[in-house]
Amino acid sequence: MEILWVLMALVMIGFVLLPVLRRRRGAIGLVPPGHPDAADPANYGFAREEELDIRMPGPDQDLLDVLDLVQRTQDYRAAQQLLAGTAAEGELRWQRVQAFAGAASLELRQRPGGVGETPGGQWLRVWRAEAPKDAGGAAVHAEFLVQQAWRTATPGTDEFRIIMEEAKAACGEAALLAPGDPVPYIIELSVARGLAYTREDFEQLWLKILDRAPNHMGAHLAALHYWCEKWHGSRDLAYSFAEAAAARAPQGSLLAAMPLFAVFEHLPDVNLVSGFYQSEVVTKAIHGALHAVHSARPDDPMQAHVRHLLILFLVRGERWAEAMNQLIRVDGHVGALPWTLSTDPAAEFAVYRALAVAGYEANGGSPATLPH
Repeated sequence: MEILWVLMALVMIGFVLLPVLRRRRGAIGLVPPGHPDAADPANYGFAREEELDIRMPGPDQDLLDVLDLVQRTQDYRAAQQLLAGTAAEGELRWQRVQAFAGAASLELRQRPGGVGETPGGQWLRVWRAEAPKDAGGAAVHAEFLVQQAWRTATPGTDEFRIIMEEAKAACGEAALLAPGDPVPYIIELSVARGLAYTREDFEQLWLKILDRAPNHMGAHLAALHYWCEKWHGSRDLAYSFAEAAAARAPQGSLLAAMPLFAVFEHLPDVNLVSGFYQSEVVTKAIHGALHAVHSARPDDPMQAHVRHLLILFLVRGERWAEAMNQLIRVDGHVGALPWTLSTDPAAEFAVYRALAVAGYEANGGSPATLPH
């Protein structure tokens, strides 16, 4: 047990000294990657840190292939075709819209353009210009504007408000092009946060989503962020929203994991209370999330989101074997909470993975005993 006590002591020091998260959930205590006390994750066949894909939470080979093609050729048509063939009411369309918008945003940040230079993400501008009535392109453009506002401007400033107003108009245009598609309204949930919609305005928007996709996990996660904003919600409102979603979740729905996301949104900045992660509230939320992933469809694209968040809570709660069980199912992709809140998502994930491996082995586990 000595190695375990050393690890946990380092973790507690990290809670106080390492502000690795940029949001109010605060610091996460970690052992630095490569620490001599950390066991070797490579023994379990896990990907090396530099191989971890930060673009998405789990595998979507069709999306990866199209992203690579679009970015290599700067021709949007493969993206247009992929979205046209993706069901409007499903989680996958929403994730793919986010991915295309994020790719364009990242390209623009890397190549802002200048005199005689073409800015990055030009394929999205060409897409909108050549196919203005294409619903997929309109949705990607709206999401692109939302991401630009949150990434490049400061909330509360005129610049932020102007971009968000443009995003709101783009959401409306995308909704008109695809009346039954919930995605434009889900994108507008981020606008609702940025422009501080009144509760009445937000609830009218939320009803439009429920009419189209009442069990959409991505929509519920986006709505949860609204309730967690200090000018709208409180911890009680966020928990009530999450618990209500879990209570009405149909069999096999990942909405049963919503309370865990609500707990995460309200983690204290620094927690030194022994047993916090074994508390009743946290334990109940973890059990709900575990039940959700065990009963969900194996191909549910939101499973990876839940499993990634479970890893954080299971590691902090010293539930090593259960953490390892989640790791073997998502390793290789880290584009999900909580890792994406870090400036280096791959490193953040790798450290938690190392802690899980070390804790697992300190309690008698080995590669031979880990079920696959």
